[in-house]
Amino acid sequence: QVQLVESGGGLVQPGGSLRLSCAVSGFSLDHYAVGWFRQAPGKEREGVSCISATDSSIYYADSVRGRFTISRDSAKNTVYLQMNNLKPDDTAVYYCAAAGRVGVFWEEALVDYWGQGTQVTVSS
Repeated sequence: QVQLVESGGGLVQPGGSLRLSCAVSGFSLDHYAVGWFRQAPGKEREGVSCISATDSSIYYADSVRGRFTISRDSAKNTVYLQMNNLKPDDTAVYYCAAAGRVGVFWEEALVDYWGQGTQVTVSS
């Protein structure tokens, strides 16, 4: 059974940091690219970052490049999203997603599996 379980969300002040974790089971990170999407209230879900199955490619949306870092630990079957210098515009529900492909992705249509989401709120 495939599962993606996010954790690490919460409330943080502007300029603060959070690290999201996505623990996966039922498939191998060596064969699936894993990414993070987010959906803010009243907005469409958008791709934020993705790491390829081979670690050779990483994608970042322009809005987070230089502030967010994606990584993975294959031994722990976990993908991380380190978020630094958070801004109020980063407030959203963050979803972990997996696609059965080697290369990176940022389109929802390519997602095979979704996590349940974790809330990130950036506010003073």
